Amino acid sequence: MSGRRAKPTLAGEHLTVVWQSVSLLLDYPDEQVLARAELVRSASLGLPVAIGDSIREFLQHLETTPLPELQADYVETFDNRRRCNLFLTYFAHGDTRKRGMALLRFKQTYLRAGFELDDAELPDHLCVVLEFAATIDRELGRDLMLDHRAGLELLRLSLRDMHSPWASLIEAVTATLPPLRGEERDAVRRLAAEGPPEEEVGLAPFANPQFSPGAAAGARPEQTLLPMPSFPGARA
Repeated sequence: MSGRRAKPTLAGEHLTVVWQSVSLLLDYPDEQVLARAELVRSASLGLPVAIGDSIREFLQHLETTPLPELQADYVETFDNRRRCNLFLTYFAHGDTRKRGMALLRFKQTYLRAGFELDDAELPDHLCVVLEFAATIDRELGRDLMLDHRAGLELLRLSLRDMHSPWASLIEAVTATLPPLRGEERDAVRRLAAEGPPEEEVGLAPFANPQFSPGAAAGARPEQTLLPMPSFPGARA
């Protein structure tokens, strides 16, 4: 599949910094996220101007907004709005039986790279996908994002329409991907008009829609600029 897709236009080290930075900043805001702000800002200075500006736009908001306000806004944005969901398969499948198979494909992709997620974690959370792409396998991680490009674009548009500060982080991610193709634009229009499917079913063993990046893990030698969060329960 990746062979038919446009090659990345950014250098590999830039992709790593963007994806890793957004994964760190897109987590539920707490003191740990705040403590990483200056490190992420320093890393962003080496990125292309437009992408670096997007990350620094969010950092400005992060550092000037009271933490309780950030936390309340995060919950209202991502937990209470279907079109601002951070779980990528939700856009295509909602809470339907088909989503269970889509989640399994994510886990199988991680296994191909030698990593296994704990069953308590949903593998399609955007933070997980970005961490995987930045720290484990750049090509496989990018393919997961491209496979769900329409949902990612609807997330970006929804956040931008709300004037959400998190929109600039999603825009930094989509700037690392090729422009939308015709069928992807059609898929975005359908999603915008209809929203995700609404059939409610169990998703076992993917039953816990919670994600919080773990503590920093060992980085590859060339990836030491930013902390490297590990997947909770991940093992080689």
